[in-house]
Amino acid sequence: MRSGFVPVVGRPNVGKSTLVNGLVGTKVAITSPRPQTTRTNIRGVFNGDDLQVVFVDTPGIHRPRTALGARLNAIVTASLADADAAVFVVDATGKIGPGDRLIAERLIDAGTSVVCVVNKVDVAPADAVVERLAVAAEWDFAAYVPTSALQGSNLTPIVDELRALLPEGPQFFPPDMPTDQTEEFLVGEIIREKFLSRLREELPHSLAVVVEEILVQDNGVTRVVAKLIVERDSQLGIVVGKGGTLIKEAGSEAREELERRLAARIHLDLRAKVVKDWQEHPGAIERLGL
Repeated sequence: MRSGFVPVVGRPNVGKSTLVNGLVGTKVAITSPRPQTTRTNIRGVFNGDDLQVVFVDTPGIHRPRTALGARLNAIVTASLADADAAVFVVDATGKIGPGDRLIAERLIDAGTSVVCVVNKVDVAPADAVVERLAVAAEWDFAAYVPTSALQGSNLTPIVDELRALLPEGPQFFPPDMPTDQTEEFLVGEIIREKFLSRLREELPHSLAVVVEEILVQDNGVTRVVAKLIVERDSQLGIVVGKGGTLIKEAGSEAREELERRLAARIHLDLRAKVVKDWQEHPGAIERLGL
């Protein structure tokens, strides 16, 4: 069979996580309109006839302003070192700019075979899609595929192109294992996702979620205890919301999704805590599992 590890790279908010979820066929990565939603490499496994593609959803490459931002860029660079091929995602709704060109140069320097995906064609004018494809063609990658990850359209050609690029190799994961992420990680990401759409300005970047306990109780209800980590005292009230409204709304939405994912009744216990300026301190970043 053919198999390999395929990082999915691109600028923030070009639709990498949505694309990985669509290719794998189930949700393995959270999505939101906020930059830096993805903070670590998330592996999603596609299984086909004599083919296994381990997609690696990576953080968006950007100009870092914090120690966390620099760490995210380093994660992407490291993922390319072990890549058998790569998927480079560009946004059809915006012009190809310096950030895209920087990523393209890194891919070329890495010597990786690349499938370039022009995403969001469902909301971009046809002439804009053609223009993006024409500009991207200057990089002379292995293949170019226009697609809409959100609608799940034209995803099969991406897999077909990768099939031709990947080497013969082993089956890295069992066919019924769509991701290698731990249950604690997935639970924490689902909780964080529900807050991201409700938070503004810099607060989404300042929020981390640490799952402290997942315990099936005697009554059959699974108790999940998680901490919402922010950087300043002033952010605590925002995360909780007036009268606790925000934490209740986001927590309720998270609980409903967790019950579907885990097929169990969930009691979700959310607590907020300040870890001052954690994004600036590598030690704190490590302790938060990022």
